[in-house]
Amino acid sequence: MITKLEHTDKDVANQIFNIFQNSYKIEAQLIGTLDFPPLFRSVKDIESSSTQFYGFSKNKCLAAVIEIVIANKQLSIDSLTVDPAYFRKGIADKLINYVLNSFDIAEAVVETAVVNTPAINLYKKHGFAEFKRWTPSHGIEKLAMSVEHGVIIDYAIA
Repeated sequence: MITKLEHTDKDVANQIFNIFQNSYKIEAQLIGTLDFPPLFRSVKDIESSSTQFYGFSKNKCLAAVIEIVIANKQLSIDSLTVDPAYFRKGIADKLINYVLNSFDIAEAVVETAVVNTPAINLYKKHGFAEFKRWTPSHGIEKLAMSVEHGVIIDYAIA
């Protein structure tokens, strides 16, 4: 079940934080770094964020979180994290489909590390294509991907 999360509530922010920590530790290992900026995000940062958070719950337990911003008909996926206990169960697909199909958008964009092949492949399944590469000051090479709303692939049908 996917629901909007009230991240300004401290208990909810703590749940989001725990999912972030569990998932981003695995991603940091995949990337091969100890200095992974998402791991430094605090509960207070989550509580005060201006983004929207949606969660996928299984048996009343938060299993995954997607964080988005919508501006000028563009949806930006700022984070997509799945608790490792729920990896490979199609939950990330469900969250991506949900945000791509629940809002009046013309385009969706996402950024990830160039070496994060699982994330890149996941987004490609949903029609995203790379449009930019760069290396920010933290040194982890990144890429940006986008998809126009009219060409979104519904993974459940494909």
